[in-house]
Amino acid sequence: MTAPLPLALITGPEDTLAERGVESVVEAVRGTEPEAEVVKLYASTYQPGELLVHASPSLFGGWTVIVAHDVDEADDALVEDLLSYLKQPADAVTLVVRHKTGNRGKKLLDLLKKQGARLIEAKAVKTEKDKTEFVKGEFRASRRRITEEAVAALVLAVGKDLRELAGACAQLVRDVEGMVEVEDVHTYYGERVETTGFKVAEAALAGNHSEAMRLLRHAMLGGLDPVPIVAVLAMQLRQVGRVAAAGRGSAGQLAKDLGMAPWQVDQARRVAQGWDGQRLGAAIEAVAQADVDVKGGIRTELAVRSPEYAVERAVLEVCRLRHTRPS
Repeated sequence: MTAPLPLALITGPEDTLAERGVESVVEAVRGTEPEAEVVKLYASTYQPGELLVHASPSLFGGWTVIVAHDVDEADDALVEDLLSYLKQPADAVTLVVRHKTGNRGKKLLDLLKKQGARLIEAKAVKTEKDKTEFVKGEFRASRRRITEEAVAALVLAVGKDLRELAGACAQLVRDVEGMVEVEDVHTYYGERVETTGFKVAEAALAGNHSEAMRLLRHAMLGGLDPVPIVAVLAMQLRQVGRVAAAGRGSAGQLAKDLGMAPWQVDQARRVAQGWDGQRLGAAIEAVAQADVDVKGGIRTELAVRSPEYAVERAVLEVCRLRHTRPS
């Protein structure tokens, strides 16, 4: 039987991914050493020599997994004990070092890598793109499929906290059969998404100024980032444009041709009845500018006071264009 790996290094600031990394190491060890003990050491409470005591052979034998947390915040005692341990690693011990960021303990990190430690990255998941890729990765790992719109809805609904987002993915995988659609997200998290970008976009594209602004302001007061609101608004406009350009045909056929769900085709057709190509193009340009503004890009017009102002201005412009007579 192959012995467990003796060393692991987990780097990066994302706690949820780091915890998963620790769990994966412990699971791997217990695959061959089912009774392995797990010992957790923390930089804030570490006492000199503590690591070496736990790494000492037990009278009862057995394997020990020692997890050293927050080494990037450690004082000299923990770093020196870790370096001393690596000079002569103990038998029947797996050492896991958790280091979030920075140069503290760089010599230690270099030595761990040199000695063949298993490397696990826990990169920050902050942007909407990061969260979207995280959700897709969760579903790939579960060998399940989810639509792009459902991914966007899920990120908007529970994307503030990665742990909660991971839990939502797990629930949908467990409870929904087949492809996960946006309706499924609404079923489980409807109260959270009813004031998000989807509802804002729906009201704006219908030209419902008061409702769009009410939903938008409520969403932002609730802490929703302007970036996903703009992203959903842009996605909805693009869908309307694609369906309008595709012309006639059954919803099922257009859905297949355009890579959309039939209900999305029907919805886009209803919205498209109030738009023409020129005004739709102007709306897309307004939202594209808002996308640049909320992400801190170079302003091509008068400086935008805040991301919130940028998305509000875009929503107002979409509403205005909806009611502008075709030229």
